[in-house]
Amino acid sequence: MTKFRFLTAGESHGKGLNVIIEGLPAGLLLTEEHIAADLRRRQKGYGRSERMKIEEDRAEILSGVRYGLTIGSPVSLLIWNRDWENWQEVMSTSPVEKKTEPLTRPRPGHADLAGVTKYGLGDIRPVLERSSARETAARVAAGAVARRLLQEFSIDIRSHTVAIGGVWARLQGPIDWQQVERSPVRCADREVEEAMIAAIDDAASGGDTVGGVFEVVAAGLPVGLGSHVHWDRRLDGKIAQTIMSIPSVKGVEIGTGFGMTDLRGSQVHDVIQVKDGSTYGWQRTTNHAGGIEGGISNGEPIVVRAAVKPVPTLRRPLPTIDLSTRETVEAHFERSDVCIVPAAGVIGEAMLAIVLADALLEKFGGDNLKETRRNYRGYLKSIQEPE
Repeated sequence: MTKFRFLTAGESHGKGLNVIIEGLPAGLLLTEEHIAADLRRRQKGYGRSERMKIEEDRAEILSGVRYGLTIGSPVSLLIWNRDWENWQEVMSTSPVEKKTEPLTRPRPGHADLAGVTKYGLGDIRPVLERSSARETAARVAAGAVARRLLQEFSIDIRSHTVAIGGVWARLQGPIDWQQVERSPVRCADREVEEAMIAAIDDAASGGDTVGGVFEVVAAGLPVGLGSHVHWDRRLDGKIAQTIMSIPSVKGVEIGTGFGMTDLRGSQVHDVIQVKDGSTYGWQRTTNHAGGIEGGISNGEPIVVRAAVKPVPTLRRPLPTIDLSTRETVEAHFERSDVCIVPAAGVIGEAMLAIVLADALLEKFGGDNLKETRRNYRGYLKSIQEPE
């Protein structure tokens, strides 16, 4: 079974971030510019920290590609941290005579306290560095590679902001994706955009942060990705776990999700009707299921929403304890964003792309792209011309 998988390594203020990607078929066009486009999108968004002005993320392809085409072996990427020059002493990988003073004031809402307890550390710096959302730059790079594979099968993934700080977009009709990419908060509702920006500004002026909701939509998927036969092969389960792994995401819904709980079955299940000339010969009148039924893609767009909590690093820190003295103190403050919802949507695209690339390869396999395409075409033909 062909499987798309990846690993990342690196710390927020270390030398850089590494990504190793396995499972790509040979013959896929892949350049550094394909990856750079999504990395640039991740760095944008109103409410981001000054770190985004320092870094200009670009992934170097170190292996797995020759003459712009994948060769079937693992692809490795490297993203340098430009801010490393200011942190060489603090984040030295070599033994030093005098270590920097440990951080002992864990921040509520972060991995700090649980992390130092789990690993037996007296300094939250190691936990802070790896649990930082800086790691998501590596995920976006891996997701950009997955996106390249999906594009070969006309699968398109986009995201937009649904809510920030209690201000909700009014979504009616098709999403204007060009407006989303122009918007500083990645919102399709131009009239609500200013209110979202005002909510971010208001939080910033009080040393606070805001969260919100983003939505990711994947269109063009065939019927049949995922499976109902085992719990760990269900596509919706894999998507939920992957989206939940994004830092600060605390809730996930697919399709109408939690909104179904107030309705009756006749109102939420998507009617199936004949449609001559379509790929499968049928269509749905609605998409409350969000493109997945029984753990299997059903041909409709996959729609995923995620709830993003407010950034837990505050300019006006919350009370905490000092691990060395057990006294009540203010939590440590590390340079931080006020709002990450627009950027989180781009990360959501990457994570969904990774899940779908894996599901595509599980279904159609292939050691080279021609073989994968052939298997894909054969599958669609078998549906259109049943025996």
